[in-house]
Amino acid sequence: MVSADAARNIVGIIGNVISFGLFLSPTPTFWRICKAKDVEEFKPDPYLATLLNCMLWVFYGLPIVHPNSILVVTINGIGLVIEGIYLIIFFIYSTNNKRLKMLAVLGAEAAFMVAVVVGVLLGAHTHEKRSMIVGILCVIFGSIMYASPLTIMGKVIRTKSVEYMPFFLSLVNFLNGCCWTAYALIKFDLYVTIPNGLGAFFGLIQLILYACYYKSTPKKEKSVELPTAVNNNTGGSGNVSVTVER
Repeated sequence: MVSADAARNIVGIIGNVISFGLFLSPTPTFWRICKAKDVEEFKPDPYLATLLNCMLWVFYGLPIVHPNSILVVTINGIGLVIEGIYLIIFFIYSTNNKRLKMLAVLGAEAAFMVAVVVGVLLGAHTHEKRSMIVGILCVIFGSIMYASPLTIMGKVIRTKSVEYMPFFLSLVNFLNGCCWTAYALIKFDLYVTIPNGLGAFFGLIQLILYACYYKSTPKKEKSVELPTAVNNNTGGSGNVSVTVER
């Protein structure tokens, strides 16, 4: 019979794989941004929230705060790097106004993390106290991270279009929440359960919205110019503009 610790490790490894997929799921979005050299209507909110969330979870999983949480550290460390790359791309192709807002948020996040690290290490001297303080912060900001797509969900409902809410991101978000909730319930960890339970819930809502509004999403049209046959009488040539749906 598999022990609770072994089962938890197995689920944790699966959670790492799914979380890695979650971190990579916006890749098509950023490929589109790079090709267009424009962030269009995409918002940096989810990536800024995820960056702070990863920093908090890395700190939570360190042996000086919450021992035996290496799986929490590894995946969130990877996520920290990936989210940083996304934000750099977003910064490059944003307007100056959006860049200033991003810098303000990033500065606030950095100052907040410094305050948390110094305050916890100097003010709490046991693993239990440190785990509780950082765990509560992880619950709060993890919930904010999972709730950050609410702005996009509202846009989907208003426009009846899922163009800016990628299906794969919503699906992996749901699976990730379910997996880490299971991980937390095997050897009960309240601080991991709450934000990931919310993540599973919000992911399910996004999938429901996708099912409701996918058909009503306008298909993008692309103009293609086709050359006409040469007119022998005038020696001229022309182009015919044809509109096709992608």
